[in-house]
Amino acid sequence: MITQTHSGLFVPEGTSDGPLAAHIERLFFHKGCPVNLATPDFSRLSGVGRDVASRVRAGLELVGDPVDVIVVHRDADNAGEHARRLEIESAVRSLGVSTELVPVIPVRMTEAWLLLDEAAIRHVAGNPRGRARLNLPRPHEVESRADPKSILRSCLLAASEESGRRRDTVVGRFNEHRRQLLERLDPTGPVLRLDSWARLVAAIDDVVKRWRSSPPR
Repeated sequence: MITQTHSGLFVPEGTSDGPLAAHIERLFFHKGCPVNLATPDFSRLSGVGRDVASRVRAGLELVGDPVDVIVVHRDADNAGEHARRLEIESAVRSLGVSTELVPVIPVRMTEAWLLLDEAAIRHVAGNPRGRARLNLPRPHEVESRADPKSILRSCLLAASEESGRRRDTVVGRFNEHRRQLLERLDPTGPVLRLDSWARLVAAIDDVVKRWRSSPPR
């Protein structure tokens, strides 16, 4: 039996969020519905607004053909998960697009998902055998922290155990380190304990069920 590979578009919030696409593809694959997500480089496009509708429209124009699913990543920030989900749904609906939609909404920021793997943080910081105390939030606390990005910066610095100019180098490589941590995110690891990840998995489950009951053409 040949399994159909579905087409999709991934619209990240920022340029360093691209690795999320591979994790979402993996989640679909494990459900028995492979998806190939196109991931346009929005940083190379001029005149595209940062609002969801503009980015989805630009992404669909780049892909050219209709897709089976649109995946939109947007941090909850201070607006909250419910408001962000409504924002995403409204933006896609305004384009008149008839396709499945999967919102990806970390609470409060994507960095919260990266604060659960101490070994990965030490490895990315270049000091895998370090013993410095990182003061990582516990899994049940991480989604309630106000600024997980600042916490992650501090944890990476502490994990590096560097000082002077080398410490400054670690500071300057934050975006690179963040991207590496996102690439190393284990979809079957501690992130499973977070409500925001559970909502993502549930959204994918719903799409897969609808495809199986009425496969896209």
